[in-house]
Amino acid sequence: MTAPLTPPPHQPPHDDGHRDPWQAPDPMTVHLPPAPPREDGPGLATELREAAVVTVGVALCGLVLGALWLWLAPRVPLVSDSTAVYLKDTEGEQAVGADGTFALLGLALGVLTALAVFLWRRRGGVPLVVGLALGALLGGVLAWRFGIWLGPTQDVAAHAKELGKGVVFDAPLELKAKGALLAWPLAAMIVHLALTGLFGPRDPDPYAGYYSKPAPQPPADEAPGRPAA
Repeated sequence: MTAPLTPPPHQPPHDDGHRDPWQAPDPMTVHLPPAPPREDGPGLATELREAAVVTVGVALCGLVLGALWLWLAPRVPLVSDSTAVYLKDTEGEQAVGADGTFALLGLALGVLTALAVFLWRRRGGVPLVVGLALGALLGGVLAWRFGIWLGPTQDVAAHAKELGKGVVFDAPLELKAKGALLAWPLAAMIVHLALTGLFGPRDPDPYAGYYSKPAPQPPADEAPGRPAA
């Protein structure tokens, strides 16, 4: 009479690295294949080139902002009495309106440039966002100086003397609140990050197809720890 090959049920299995050939597979264990290699991005050099293109392209949009600012900003009327130059409307708020116009135009242009950059490169990336923010900041400075250059002359005294006494003319365009220069880059970064988070591409899950598969079950006539009849 020979000894049974199956160990007693109360005997715990030995964890020596060798699997019992008579032991049925654990129904709760699912062996997943190794994840496929993840595809690399376009490379740092390519991302830096794209960021440089974005910086230059967005900064050049500052010319458009400067022209719109000159066109839409309220004018500050001045008048001369041949000895000095005065504000025609001492209670006017045209100067504040010029700052507000610049800020609102910067916000609108920030939304448009962020949308354009996102549609061009949906995958985003840190260099692209930095290039967008830097280009918007440079574009704001360019718009500020370009609008002043296109606007009325800065030599108020000479201009008043040329026009004569009692003639109303426009004061030079000014941006008193320099914080308005940040409206464009802040709006561009926030909108671009929001678009990337909502509609940007997602990395595929390599195990997505295996999560929905049911775990393998042993046959009904087999039980763990017992050999098949």
